[in-house]
Amino acid sequence: MVHVSITGVCNMFPFLSFFTSLGKAGPFGPAETQRHFQSLASTWWDPEGPFKVLHRLTPLRVQWVKSQICEVWGRDMEEARALEGLRILDVGSGGGLLAEPLARMGGVVTGVDPVARSIQVAQAHGEAQGLSIHYAVADVLEDDSFLESPSLFDVVIALEVIEHTPDPDLFISRLRKLLAPGGVLLLSTLNRTFASFALGIVAAEYLLKWIPRGTHQWRHFVTPQELECYLTRQELALMSLQGLSFSPLTWQWSLSHRMDINYFASARLVSPPSFKG
Repeated sequence: MVHVSITGVCNMFPFLSFFTSLGKAGPFGPAETQRHFQSLASTWWDPEGPFKVLHRLTPLRVQWVKSQICEVWGRDMEEARALEGLRILDVGSGGGLLAEPLARMGGVVTGVDPVARSIQVAQAHGEAQGLSIHYAVADVLEDDSFLESPSLFDVVIALEVIEHTPDPDLFISRLRKLLAPGGVLLLSTLNRTFASFALGIVAAEYLLKWIPRGTHQWRHFVTPQELECYLTRQELALMSLQGLSFSPLTWQWSLSHRMDINYFASARLVSPPSFKG
């Protein structure tokens, strides 16, 4: 089987190099990424704003998260408060789109995000909904000062975050240290394929304008194989990989076996975490 990279194709067809430059545009690095999301923070709860795709994806994301947690912790998916009492950390919580439904299902939720304005928006919206969610401005790569007590988390969630971090391996290491023994780590990200470049960046950011330009950089997407290596190094056992598909006819997303664009991953801590380093 012959594998041809996008770079190789562009060397053969120079005019295509314009399109690869799209995947390199925009912010990367902690400071640039924070400025990017700071400029969008006030629009988190606008269903037709820059985060409209996340609004439409949220029910499916919540369904998947709930199913993984219920499977690990032996909870009933049909129960409205199936997550009662579980300590849940939402990393990169943004405006609280995921944290709020998890809290409604009984989870003891902490949401952290390095963008202060996003946390302010999340806090205000959650309070207006009568929800008790602990929010904190924090970057898990740098500190864990947001912990209210020495207790760790039964569930750590980081959806669409790892591709924005400068060091994915370190990021997984930090998340592992926040998990209680037997805890579950839930992730989602974009695969680094030609399809994710064409649809996740060119189409989504430039043609359809579903998300702001510069939100993603293709070369920082993470393949399932790379992610499994990061997890294995941290003694996290991969439980499942689940793809995400979009139907332009119904304008709906659904879980699928295809992982060439977006995918979910769940893993469980198989040994107590180490706090060295």
